[in-house]
Amino acid sequence: MDTVNTRFKLAEATGEAKYIADRHYEGLLEGRFFRSSCSRGVIKAVYVPELPEGYHLFGAKDVPGHNVLPIVEIDWPAFAEKEVRYVGQVIFLLVGPVPDVIEQLLQQIKVEYSPLTPAYTIEQSKALIDGAIHSTDNVFDTHALTKGDIDEGFAQAVTIIEETCSTGYQEHIYLETQGVVGYPQDGKVVIEGSMQCPWYVHHCMAVVLGHDHVRAIQCPTGGGFGGKEDYPDVLAGPLAVAVEKLQQPIRIVLERSEDIAFTSKRHPVAFHYRTGIDKHGNIVAMDVTFDVNSGAYLSLSGIVLQRSITTVTNVYDIPNVRVEGHAWATNTVPTGAFRGFGSPQTCFCIETHLNHVAKQLGQDPAAFKQRHFLQSDSTTLTGAKIFGDLVLDQMMARITDLSDYSQKTRSYLDQAPNTATRKGIGMAIFQHGCGFAGDLEDTLVRAKIRLIKEPDGNVYILASNTDIGQGLSLTFCKIVADSLCKPLESVHLAIPDTGVVPDSGPTVASRSIVIVGYLLEKAAEKLKSCWVEGEHQELEEVYRKPDYHVWDQNTYQGNAYQVTSYGVNVVEVDVDMATGETQITGAWAVYDIGRAIDAQVFKGQIDGGLVQALGYGSCEKMELTSDGVFAQKTMADYVIPTALDVPSIESDLVDNPYPYGPNGAKGGGELTHNGGAAAFAAAVELAIGKPFSSIPVTPEKVCEALYAENTAVVIKANESGSAV
Repeated sequence: MDTVNTRFKLAEATGEAKYIADRHYEGLLEGRFFRSSCSRGVIKAVYVPELPEGYHLFGAKDVPGHNVLPIVEIDWPAFAEKEVRYVGQVIFLLVGPVPDVIEQLLQQIKVEYSPLTPAYTIEQSKALIDGAIHSTDNVFDTHALTKGDIDEGFAQAVTIIEETCSTGYQEHIYLETQGVVGYPQDGKVVIEGSMQCPWYVHHCMAVVLGHDHVRAIQCPTGGGFGGKEDYPDVLAGPLAVAVEKLQQPIRIVLERSEDIAFTSKRHPVAFHYRTGIDKHGNIVAMDVTFDVNSGAYLSLSGIVLQRSITTVTNVYDIPNVRVEGHAWATNTVPTGAFRGFGSPQTCFCIETHLNHVAKQLGQDPAAFKQRHFLQSDSTTLTGAKIFGDLVLDQMMARITDLSDYSQKTRSYLDQAPNTATRKGIGMAIFQHGCGFAGDLEDTLVRAKIRLIKEPDGNVYILASNTDIGQGLSLTFCKIVADSLCKPLESVHLAIPDTGVVPDSGPTVASRSIVIVGYLLEKAAEKLKSCWVEGEHQELEEVYRKPDYHVWDQNTYQGNAYQVTSYGVNVVEVDVDMATGETQITGAWAVYDIGRAIDAQVFKGQIDGGLVQALGYGSCEKMELTSDGVFAQKTMADYVIPTALDVPSIESDLVDNPYPYGPNGAKGGGELTHNGGAAAFAAAVELAIGKPFSSIPVTPEKVCEALYAENTAVVIKANESGSAV
């Protein structure tokens, strides 16, 4: 079987790795999509020019199976047939040998639409102009959750503070754009590509083609960040139809501008908080409603909604809580998976709101938050007992020491008011539940792995989890080698190929180490106990949830996740008071991920995740035009941090081993994105003395806060204890 290179990332570092655009296939054809130019409408007529020999057009009528992309719900068609819901929706796939000719032919295809009034924002979606996009009310999904007695909680309140906090879109900007190649082999349709979840692609092909004679193989993948979880299905479904018909290899690789314009993004979210504080200055009630912009199809929005609801109070023990969330249909690109999967939005909004609550009460935000921390004997928002020890206080002490947070905060509060450059420092505390929500690891995924020992003593790991830059090809091998007490070079990871590896589940949700890595450790321990020199041996391990993990999906009660990881970030900034420009001068991070499999590998996750979060909070601005398309089309106008924008990041790990993780490890790859945006915004707030309730905090937004009239954040407070 094919395996990942044993010398960790050597092929990628030397340029020898063959990404999907680098690979040669005999007789290769190229594919390009014809996309909708209408954001909402009914397809009335289609004009297709006469195609030259060797060029082929595929659409809904060519689908031999079901014309759907099976992403959670069956609502997103592989090819639009009767209606379109967003600009860029796939209507046809045009295939041929010469890309320039394909582009010319695409320009000659004409579609006549009967347009309807589009809804781009949640407010427009709620208005239901020209009827609903989805169902009767445009609500894809909704859930509510209650802890304690919300009315009794507000009855104890002497102060009630209300605020709305929001986040916008974020683009993945992975190094390698979306790309796949399909070809026939041994009676099957095979798709290789830049992907996170080969079995998702396998299932998509099987549904669209109407049979299971399919195979999906992950190629070296230049980053994913969630963007290559669900979106490869959008390419694979139409491609499988074309490959089965033509019986030739066909490649689809998106140009960067096309990738930015039409692939999934992070969900924009708006949280409205109504928070009650008692006479002792403690939070006694919190009523939260929030809305998620899902785009044109549900995709993964329901799962993002569930994570946001069950973690809405973050790391805080609030006795009385009511939360209700809605995922809304709009005529925009469907929003999907992105590192953190709802947590960066939730963490920014709750951390920012609690900063503002503390300041309204005249309290230090860090001390105010720490007083409300969950403790090891607390009950979670979803009614579960904490499993294991919480070390949040230890983490706070460590990061305060690393960053000199307390002294700097006092110093920066006393800055002279008229200095040209002002300094600020901010802190965010956060969490991330590892694995699929609730008990889906047990009831839906049921991960399976296999170890194969050859007579020569080499051991092969068969699992479908992919290395997309996070280092899995090393950490999986280390887990098995350490458990077997064998040299690392004798353990090999098979290429994720659905024709070879069992379904161990997708590479998402911070599950690869804590769920699949634990299965590998258990399997390796069993193999060690029955090891026979010179013989071929195979051993499988299937997921079984820990006995303490109980969940009721109907009531949202129990352990919302199998285990939770925690983090604290501190960010320090200089702000130019004339231009509003910010310079990040310091960044610190402390994490509880159990016990790291490889601290150096996780350091890469810390640095990368925090930089991505700082971009989310400071400069990654993505706006819709009046036509429902993104104004930012290239990397020239979608700005991300460079190496010059971020200082050296000082970080540390708190050792807190988890008994159901390999070597005590929990997940951490998404955790590192969750806090940086909130810490950055808090630092800018302290520097300029003005609040922000949305991100990114760009120089323009800083100047508006400093100099424009009527742009202040509205934070309602009522000292009587009654509603404002």
